[in-house]
Amino acid sequence: MSWKYLNKKPIADERLYQVINRPVITEKATLIGEYNHVTFEVPLSATKPEIRAAVEKLFKVKVLGVNTLRRKGKTKRFRGRKGKQSDTKKAIVRLAEGDSIDVTTGL
Repeated sequence: MSWKYLNKKPIADERLYQVINRPVITEKATLIGEYNHVTFEVPLSATKPEIRAAVEKLFKVKVLGVNTLRRKGKTKRFRGRKGKQSDTKKAIVRLAEGDSIDVTTGL
C-alpha cells in the first residue's frame, strides 16, 4: 500500500466550493473538451486529490486524472507604471467515458 493512501482525509463541503474558482473558457480549453477534458482555475493551495474530490462531488462525474499547472504572474506596464499580474493555477481534469460537464451553466 502506498503512503499517499494512508493519510486520506475527507474534505469538508465548504472547501469543495473553494477549490473550484471558475471554468477556463478559451480556444485551447474548448479544443481539449473533445477528448473529455475540462479546465478549471483553482487556488494556488489546491492539491490534486482535493481537485478530484471537488469535481466528482460537485458535478457528479467520475474523474480519471488531474493535471495541474502554475503560471507565474508577469510584469506589465500600463501608462508608464509597472504592475504585476497574479500567479494562477489551472487544473485539467480528465473525465470518464460518457461523463461530461457543461461549463456554460453554473453549479
